Amino acid sequence: MSAEREVAEAATVVAAAEAGAGEDASSQPSNAEPASDAQPPAVSEGAAAASPPPLRCLVLTGFGGYDKVKLQSRPAAPPAPGPDQLTLRVRACGLNFADLMARQGLYDRLPPLPVTPGMEGAGVVIAVGEGVTDRKVGDRVMVLIRSGMWQEEVTVSSAQTFLMPEAMTFEEAAALLVNYITAYMVLFDFGNLRPGHSVLVHMAAGGVGMAAVQLCRTVENVTVFGTASASKHEVLKANGVTHPIDYHTTDYADEIKKISPKGVDIVMDPLGGSDTAKGYNLLKPMGKMVTYGMANLLTGPKRNLMALARTWWNQFSVTALQLLPANRAVCGFHLGYLEGEVELVKGVVARLLALYNEGRIKPHIDSVWPFEKHGSLRGATSTPGTQTGEPWAAEVERAHLTTAPPGQPSNDKTFTNIILIV
Repeated sequence: MSAEREVAEAATVVAAAEAGAGEDASSQPSNAEPASDAQPPAVSEGAAAASPPPLRCLVLTGFGGYDKVKLQSRPAAPPAPGPDQLTLRVRACGLNFADLMARQGLYDRLPPLPVTPGMEGAGVVIAVGEGVTDRKVGDRVMVLIRSGMWQEEVTVSSAQTFLMPEAMTFEEAAALLVNYITAYMVLFDFGNLRPGHSVLVHMAAGGVGMAAVQLCRTVENVTVFGTASASKHEVLKANGVTHPIDYHTTDYADEIKKISPKGVDIVMDPLGGSDTAKGYNLLKPMGKMVTYGMANLLTGPKRNLMALARTWWNQFSVTALQLLPANRAVCGFHLGYLEGEVELVKGVVARLLALYNEGRIKPHIDSVWPFEKHGSLRGATSTPGTQTGEPWAAEVERAHLTTAPPGQPSNDKTFTNIILIV
């Protein structure tokens, strides 16, 4: 859809909302098509605008399996953003690994239930609040928030939005922020990635993993070790992984030591548990391990108490006195807790968009799903207007969340930018 068409559509939405607030039919958009003489009398535009269709949203109603995510609707109302806020019509939203953890009650940044999940998305601005000077109606923006993007219309702080490049699609915009900000800050802000470095990227075919691989290509002579199942190795090589490692058939630590006896300069650790200790022991002198997730907590659609206990029991711990002679660094990264660091995040996004405009990075979209498919009629309906998301969520999760064999690291939980089209 062209930017011009988006601007026109956004203006139409605003005009319709004003009409619903009490303006007469003369205030309707002048470019509305008149009814043909051959057509039966139609409902007036003013009457139609007074009763806009309800807005759909996905709601997490409890912790557990797929059935806890419901497709619901709420009455539409004229957009009314507060000071320094804007309202946008959502066009695409991303499904991240953290959303799976949130559904199982394993994500500490989730607001109280019931809640609409979704940390990132993209859409068109349809209203701006007082004090907003750098955004206008019709702007195409991408959004990074704590939760709430899985709905058709959302009001957010203008500081949480970023203008999309002209060439960027809504699907790409919905896949950029969480994955690429995380990968960039882990590699460059913490890892201090430089020419000649070597990097271990776990879950290399996942969203953050693929972003990290692409970002490593922007630095000269970087060696990338990437863990993933064998079926994904060709894609990884095409995107810049030097040494793909199939964790099903080999121990990744042993394999890395064969190729690079001294280890690696940077370990990106989204796994937790015993894998964090293995990563630390792979570091060269002056190496850095950055932990940014606990994927080993997930083994299926519902919370696994044994996996929780095993990951906690095997969690890595190190003291300052141990770090001193090792000449290594251990860092922790959690994008959600940088919510208040607006200028810091804005600077990272600016650098990422520059790389995108230069053609050096491009979000890899795994799959795109229509919003309404989440509430398939095959799902059980508990209340009018409410459908479970089980068929859709089950199909996506079974396709992309795989559990490693007992005793093997479960680092093939690869959600590579699953996009919901609203």
